Amino acid sequence: MTDIPELTEKDFETAIPARVRRRLVQGKFESGADIAALRRFVRLTQEQFATAMGISVHTLRNWEQDRRRPEGPALALLRIAARHPRIIRENLQAAA
Repeated sequence: MTDIPELTEKDFETAIPARVRRRLVQGKFESGADIAALRRFVRLTQEQFATAMGISVHTLRNWEQDRRRPEGPALALLRIAARHPRIIRENLQAAA
């Protein structure tokens, strides 16, 4: 039988409810809080997430603080990040 690791406090802190994740996968980001939740779920800092996405930290902060909204290609990248979070982490490693 395979050992299943216990969920940690960090796992609970970064979890996204299934209904919210389904919405994010569809590209329906309702607020900056959704983008911040996705970033925390992938377990990256703002700097790391911005690098992995190929955007500036300033842009990411504007999104997370609801001063701007992602559109076009940025929205597509966020949808991919929600669907395949591992790819964002791999992209960060490739950018380094």
